[in-house]
Parts: sequence; structure tokens; C-alpha cells
Amino acid sequence: MFNAKEQVDKIIDFIRSYYKNNNLGGVVIGISGGKDSGVVAGLFTKALGPENVLGVTLPCHSKEEDKEDAKLVANYYGFRLVNIDLTNSFDSFKDQINLLGNFNDQQLLNSDINIKPRMRMMSLYYMAALESAIKGKTYIVAGTGNKCEEYVGYFTKGGDSVSDIKILSDLTVSEVIKIGEELKVPEKVLYKTPNDGLSNQTDEDKLGVKYSDIEKYINNELLDENIKQRIEKLHKNAHHKFNIPTYKK
Repeated sequence: MFNAKEQVDKIIDFIRSYYKNNNLGGVVIGISGGKDSGVVAGLFTKALGPENVLGVTLPCHSKEEDKEDAKLVANYYGFRLVNIDLTNSFDSFKDQINLLGNFNDQQLLNSDINIKPRMRMMSLYYMAALESAIKGKTYIVAGTGNKCEEYVGYFTKGGDSVSDIKILSDLTVSEVIKIGEELKVPEKVLYKTPNDGLSNQTDEDKLGVKYSDIEKYINNELLDENIKQRIEKLHKNAHHKFNIPTYKK
């Protein structure tokens, strides 16, 4: 039986121990307005105190609702939230790409979707370095991916795959929600239908499989054979994201 309170205490101890052993001071978290970043923010606020947590919203042709939901999380936990709008930067980059040739929307779709999390991660690391310089103590970037997402490779290499500390990577979606309930993450955020804020599709629409089924697969529960094969295909196709081949002389 999953004990959310026990896990919250263990994760907080994990964070505090890592920070003490490595002489770290604070954390920067990309706050998307979804459950994962809300839970991560809640855990770090409890572990380090709100004064050592910086949340960042990074809209890029995004829904205004996502930014408002991020504010709900920041206001509830009491940490500082700043906004860096990447829309103009993205548009300027696309202007340069358009000079290279006439590409159709389908050719550009995957590149356009993946450049946004890469721009966002660049921005988070910039803010971590800036905050470190201002506060005189080291800030690092927290990852927000959960076990189900990571298993099927639902992340961008060089984007949201990059972080300095991960605290949800061994927790399934339902476990993250239970921890969110324990932390009292605002309900509007915790139970929000997951989407990437990039493609106007839900996560499950893009994946072609439900998170609950990914969780069943991970837990070796009975599953429709077609769904099982879909999950296995996603996992296999994502192998290149987990391991970088390195030639050694």
C-alpha cells in the first residue's frame, strides 16, 4: 500500500540531505500549472523553505490559464514566481528558420514542439546562475518528470530531460496525485488534464495510451495486448533518450 505521508517525509529528507552534503542553497522550478510541477514545488518549499524556492513561468504561445494556475501554486506555498515570456524569442528563431527554405507545417511540427522545452530549460539554468550570484549560494534546477512519462520517453532530449535533481522519477502518476493530495496542491492544478502546453493536445492523445495503462504495465498488471505492445514500442523507440553512445579508444 502506497503511503503518501511517509513518502513526503522521505523525499523531504532526501532533498535536505543532498543539499547539506553538496552545500547547496536553493532551487529553480519551471511551474507549468500542472500537477507534477505543483507537487515538486510543494516538496521543495517544505524541504528548503519558500524563501529558497524560485518558480518560473515560461509561456511560448501558451494558454493564459496555465500561467494563472502556476500563480495558484506559488500563492499557496508562498514562493516567488517570475515570468519570462519566450514567445518573441521563439518567433525570432522561426524567422531565421524560414530563411532556410519553404517547409510545410507537418515538417516543422516536431521541431517546433521540441524547441520550446529546450528554450525553457536554457532559461531555467540562466535563472539558477543569476539567483546564485544574487543570493551568494548555489541554486540548482529541479526536474518535474514522473515515472510514467519517463518510461515511455515522453520528454524532450536536451529540454525537460535536463535537471540537477529529480524527485518524481520513481513515482507513477497516481502516486504523484496522492502526494499532491497530502501536500494540498490546489485541486484545479492537481486534477487538471495533463497536456504539454505546446501542441494543443493532451498528453494521452499524443502518446496514444493512457497514463493509467502505463502504470498497469509498470506494475505488471493485466493489460490489453494491443495497449501493451503500444507501451513497449514507445519505450523501445525512446532508448536513444536514455543512453548516449560514447566511443572509447
